[in-house]
Amino acid sequence: MSSIAIVDEDKSVRDSVADYLTLAGFDVIAFASASEALTHLEISPLDIVITDIPLKGTNGFELTDTIKKNFTTDVIILTGYSTGYSYEEAINKGASDFVFKPVRFEELLLRIKRVLHERRLTCERNEMLNRLKRMAVTDPLTRLFNLRYFYNQLEKEIDRFNRYNRPLSLMLLDIDNFKIFNDTYGHLEGDRILVNLGKVIRECLRTMDSGYRFGGEEFTIILPETTVNEGLVVAERIQKAMRDSSFSPVSAPEPVITTLSIGLTEYASGEPLKEFVRRTDRAMYLSKARGKDLISLLNKDNTE
Repeated sequence: MSSIAIVDEDKSVRDSVADYLTLAGFDVIAFASASEALTHLEISPLDIVITDIPLKGTNGFELTDTIKKNFTTDVIILTGYSTGYSYEEAINKGASDFVFKPVRFEELLLRIKRVLHERRLTCERNEMLNRLKRMAVTDPLTRLFNLRYFYNQLEKEIDRFNRYNRPLSLMLLDIDNFKIFNDTYGHLEGDRILVNLGKVIRECLRTMDSGYRFGGEEFTIILPETTVNEGLVVAERIQKAMRDSSFSPVSAPEPVITTLSIGLTEYASGEPLKEFVRRTDRAMYLSKARGKDLISLLNKDNTE
């Protein structure tokens, strides 16, 4: 049910409009002042506010301006002042429509339905655009962010490091023996592992962290406000959760345990972005060289 507020100093107008719109099937509330309407909006959203122009302490145009700056509510201006105000002025203030008194209720209902229809179309369009934006930055298999978005976000985090000198760490993960698993059990079973790792990463990250599919079986995690030792706790949590996840491919005689080789580094002041990523990559390959299922840390001097 759509929610509508009528704001008018004249009680007879408030009551008659509210009664008519209630009978028309709307959830209606009436206010005598702009301050009452704004207080209500702070607590509970409304689809439409219908307001007169002269109001105590303010006017309908100022109320419209405040609503459009702070809320997603549409505004219809309903006034008996046919001179001194114009439709163009109301629309420029952000109103969705402008109706003169004495109003025919049937006409007001048609205006409300038009505004609600346009409101629904706008919501659907915005939802579609947001979905397209998410698709543009998301890996469809693992539901983590993709590589292009990773570099954009890492650049922003490095800029934040330079402004506030707060720690920043980076983690790179690689699934051990993934090619052998794929060759043995097939790519569909391999995809199950990738999907599961994406789920494990999402569940193990803190609110400030963000996970990305780096490519193939490699994944990366940006850890803002995090030292390398604090990042180690996150890495161990992900590594354990992945070990605890066993897979049972159809042709496997017993469940398969999947392990991760992880590289972890902390950003050093003045370090180029690409070198920061390469250093994390070297740390991950150090874990591979040492026997896999390990976490390796490298500082800027390439020492442990």
